[in-house]
Amino acid sequence: MKKLFTALLLVFAMQTAWAIDLQTAKSEGLVGEANTGYLAAVVPATAEVRTLISEVNAKRRAEFEQTAAKTGATLAQVQARFYQLAVQRTAAGNYYQDSNGNWRKK
Repeated sequence: MKKLFTALLLVFAMQTAWAIDLQTAKSEGLVGEANTGYLAAVVPATAEVRTLISEVNAKRRAEFEQTAAKTGATLAQVQARFYQLAVQRTAAGNYYQDSNGNWRKK
């Protein structure tokens, strides 16, 4: 589990490349952390936001797969753990999806 945690911290570190756009989208309430471990639109998304979501999620998927391979965890376990960490790190005023699929403002 420690390997999984360390690997997931690297995923967060990699997100700095998109931090400005991602942070803006999050702070404006356009996107949030979905309960799948991926980014999702909170409100109907523009083409620009859909592109951002697609790019972020493609990078996350690649990292999740690498983390699963390195740690021996399943992809579902990696996604679930990333979601837990993402919710913990969600800034006040930003959105995350609860286990029932409802959007919650932190």
